[in-house]
Amino acid sequence: MSTAIETIRAQFPIFKRKIFLNSCSQGALSEAVEASLLAHIRSWHEQGSPWDRWVEEYENARTAFARFIGAEQDEVAVVPSASAGINSVASALHFGKRRKIVMGEFEFPTMGQIWLAQRPRGAEVKFLEAKNGRICAECYARAIDEQTLIVPVTQVCFMNGFRSDVASIVKEAHEQGALVMLDGYQDCGTRAIDVKALGVDFYVTGALKYLLCPSGIAFLYVRRDLIRSLTPTVTGWFAQQNPFAFDVKHFEPASTARRFEAGSPPLPNVYCIPAALSLLEGVGYAAVAEHIQTLSCALIDGARSLEIKIKTPLDSVGPLVVLQMKDAEAMVQKMAASNIVVSNRMDGLRVSFHLYNTFNDVEAVLDLLKQNLDLVVHE
Repeated sequence: MSTAIETIRAQFPIFKRKIFLNSCSQGALSEAVEASLLAHIRSWHEQGSPWDRWVEEYENARTAFARFIGAEQDEVAVVPSASAGINSVASALHFGKRRKIVMGEFEFPTMGQIWLAQRPRGAEVKFLEAKNGRICAECYARAIDEQTLIVPVTQVCFMNGFRSDVASIVKEAHEQGALVMLDGYQDCGTRAIDVKALGVDFYVTGALKYLLCPSGIAFLYVRRDLIRSLTPTVTGWFAQQNPFAFDVKHFEPASTARRFEAGSPPLPNVYCIPAALSLLEGVGYAAVAEHIQTLSCALIDGARSLEIKIKTPLDSVGPLVVLQMKDAEAMVQKMAASNIVVSNRMDGLRVSFHLYNTFNDVEAVLDLLKQNLDLVVHE
């Protein structure tokens, strides 16, 4: 294990007790993020209700995240969950001539459920089926037409780790006049991202996974020239131009992406974002991505040597690898008994890597799989 990884790993106390390989469910807690939470609590103890200070931290989180994704501060909404961000956008759209929503069956359930909930408003949802663990860009091209309003796309599938061809899908959608919403939740924090270069209209993600923060805070990017044309009906006081006007008789949405927010900011979570992003930036996103890819490839190679069926595309660059099991839950329990934290999705054992994982972690998983080959599906 390199000295650099040892130094990073030492900042996450869980590794004193566990081999943690479940960042796609919840990132490990670092000492830096813990300290940021304590800073909020300390301010609460010492000052009671320092809202000026808390609003400053709320804006610091927005600024830090905007810089991370290559956006401007006024293009980012701070929301309590990805679902809240998606719902806000959905509420602002009108299903007239364009009423079709095209998405793959690899989307996280909330994405499908929110858009299906728009059917009483006139929405028509079309799902694209996967073939051989993939949904090709050509499948989107065949389905997107002049009646398509929006195309939600998961960057990485939570069930098998398939990575979407975002650039091709965006190109096709925009040629047909459709919007694109990219869900980066299963990847955000594992590599650099530039929403401007990708050309997406909306980008939504949460911070509890690879951004290494608590649940309860997420972000929505809205392309600047769309903001004023969309007025969410899912709203609240912090979505107003001046929240502290306390004007119950007027509705004046903010001129920035803040109009997609609703109630009070998610405190103390906003304190965590700059701390977590500083930690990731200290390593460098290129280095994080390369490290994750190396570990993912090592697990795939090891699983192939054991002739275990792999649900993840073999050209995966991470961060998650899914192996097919006869009883995935039983295998998760076997791992837990050996202090290895992983998860299961359907019939898959899901192992997710981040900057703090090592080849020793990979070997520990492979050794336990070798001891329990009766639970795996073989090629």
